[in-house]
Order: sequence, then structure tokens, then C-alpha cells
Amino acid sequence: MKILVPIKRVVDPYVKVRVAADESAVELANLKMAINPFCEIAVEEAVRLKEKGQADEIIAVSIGPKVAQEQLRTAMALGADRGILVEHDEELAPISVAKVLKAIIEKEKPDLVLFGKQSIDGDNNQTAQMTAALTGMGQATFASGIEVEGDQVTVAREIDGGIQTLSVKLPAVVSADLRLNEPRYASLPNIMKAKRKPLETVSVADFELQLGAHQRVLKVTAPAERSGGIMVGSVEELVEKLKNEAKVV
Repeated sequence: MKILVPIKRVVDPYVKVRVAADESAVELANLKMAINPFCEIAVEEAVRLKEKGQADEIIAVSIGPKVAQEQLRTAMALGADRGILVEHDEELAPISVAKVLKAIIEKEKPDLVLFGKQSIDGDNNQTAQMTAALTGMGQATFASGIEVEGDQVTVAREIDGGIQTLSVKLPAVVSADLRLNEPRYASLPNIMKAKRKPLETVSVADFELQLGAHQRVLKVTAPAERSGGIMVGSVEELVEKLKNEAKVV
């Protein structure tokens, strides 16, 4: 079984971001970048399936600038066998990303496309579903458990009423939720080995796709600062302030 894992380059989740001076975007200069955490969970699950003997090859693919090779090398250090970078310097809408991934899928013909459920920058949660629709593959999103048996993948997903279990015929698209697994750390020997693994670089232009801008960011502003809280001496004082100052009672 061949597994394709799309990954996205995002600001490290432990870094505090700030808005650019012109309020056009988040300031990215000199910030530490990393694999999107949900994509890292997807890479880990693909590696676990390979360790079980259920996968033969794991391909990590990313769409972004040349420096996104760093995140692909990290994915290979975690266990991916090779990487594909589709170079593109501008931010793409989820539907455009899905179109590019469709072209990659048609070329590589994976049995399973394993996404992170969403990226922590845009939080759109659309690309996996759009890719499934464009390719005609079955899909199972928000996976908290994955089991592969024969030509079927069984996915457990958390819903409001409990756990929903879906069985999807391969090839399929699955998106990983937070509770699917705990990603491992890349060891130094694996980091060194990743430098020798094949990494193919192509361009969006190579696929002859019509990719349009579907939205335009007008302004980015930081959240308003909250005023400090106060201590009250009694329940009566609390009720009085909620009623007369906050006006929520």
C-alpha cells in the first residue's frame, strides 16, 4: 500500500506571532516554522501503518516556497520515504491546493491519502474534503482511530453522541484528528538519513491548472487587549457588578 501525506509549512505553534506593520498579514520574518501539527499526526499514523507491515511506501508532499523543503526533510526524518515539493510562493486557497493534490494523486496513484484535518494558520478544514470530491475517492474525516484490512480502511471518528465508525474502500482520503496518536520525535540518525532520501521539486505551472484567488485579505489586526480583572469581597458585590456594570444579569 502506498500512502500520500500532504503537509503544510506553518509558524511553529509555540511561537507568539504578531501582525505586520502594514496590517496586511502576520509577520513571518525570522519566525521558526514547522510542520502543521495535524499534518505531523498524519505522518505519524502513516509511519505506524508501515511499521505494522500494512504500507510499503510513504510520500510526503508540500505546496509552498523552496524553504518548505525543511518541513519535508522533517517528515522524512519521522519516517516518510520520499518527498515532493510543489514550489509556489503565494498562498493558495484550499480548492487550489486540492486541484494540485489531485494532479499529484493521478501521477502517484496512492492507496491512501492521509491529511491532517486542518492547518493552524487558516483553520479552514476543507482541503481533505475537496480533494476527495475532485478525485472521486471515498472519505472519512476527523479520524481518532484507523485500521486497514485488505481493501478497506475502518475509521473511528468522534461525534457529539460518541464514536462513529466508518468503513471506506481504498483508495480513500482520511483526515487525522488530534487524538489519533502522539507524534514521535525525529532521532539524530534519522535526521541524517533524511538528507539522503529523494526529494523531487516541481512547479505549480507544470500541471497547467487554472488556479484563481477566491478571496482577498483586507486587513489583519491583533485581538483587543483585555482589561485586568478585579477581586470582589462577597457574592453580593459580584452580583451587583454583574448587574450594574457588566449588565449580564
